[in-house]
Amino acid sequence: MSRTKHLDAAGCLHLVATPIGNLEDITLRALRILKEADLIACEDTRQTQKLLNHYEIRKRMVSYHEHNEMTRAPELVIEMEQGAKVALVTDAGMPAISDPGHHLVTLCLRHKIPVVPVPGATALVAALAASGMPTDEFLFLGFLPNRATDRRKALKSLSSENRTLVFYEAPHRLREMLADSRQILGNRPAVVAREVTKLHEEFARGTLDELTAEFTRREPRGEITVLIGAPNEHVASLPATSISLPQRVEEIMRAQGMDQKSALKQAARELGIKKREAYQRMLREKD
Repeated sequence: MSRTKHLDAAGCLHLVATPIGNLEDITLRALRILKEADLIACEDTRQTQKLLNHYEIRKRMVSYHEHNEMTRAPELVIEMEQGAKVALVTDAGMPAISDPGHHLVTLCLRHKIPVVPVPGATALVAALAASGMPTDEFLFLGFLPNRATDRRKALKSLSSENRTLVFYEAPHRLREMLADSRQILGNRPAVVAREVTKLHEEFARGTLDELTAEFTRREPRGEITVLIGAPNEHVASLPATSISLPQRVEEIMRAQGMDQKSALKQAARELGIKKREAYQRMLREKD
């Protein structure tokens, strides 16, 4: 058995959760840690720079992602052994949860470097809480394999599972994943949580049959969490929810100090539409 003391001092690794969409979803403690860190290791420095700029934080950053972690992790450990306080962040959510970080954590523990979690927004927890699925017991499985044969094999291993199943999924694989789940697990109740905390936040609820048909009719976009219930579990057929475009524009203006024109331009980018189309839509929704 090993024990690691909590040291809020130099020479440690902080795992800092960052917002999964809405920049306001960051804790005061996370902001303090980012300001005090000697170095911020980022999955994508460009993405993290937006967050740091918003909160007027100026820090040295280095990239730390799945393609360089085997070489970058030892470099960070050396800095921490010399007394540096390192904050690890990903593009969104908690480091090491379906994101880079696990290798660095294990290496730090091997070198007796304290690892301190700084919790915050996580897509799986937010989606589960609002899904309507049972939350007393659930099984988080991250991303299913890319290859169809491997994905079906993984689903077959879950055929007798009665806990709520939680997955992350890419938009271009959602239809196949839902169809395979229906074929292998049966027509269970399910929820597709899309763009949680963002402009187009949506909870599509129904059976796997219904959701497969729904996302065959329309192109799924954005960050997606899929929740599948136990056989015969009832899930209320609540309407999909999302904030209106005028609300999102006001939110951006308030959170980022932009004028309406700039906020509308950003909202249009989030929607993947032209600014003129977004302006016309905002006028319709206001009416």
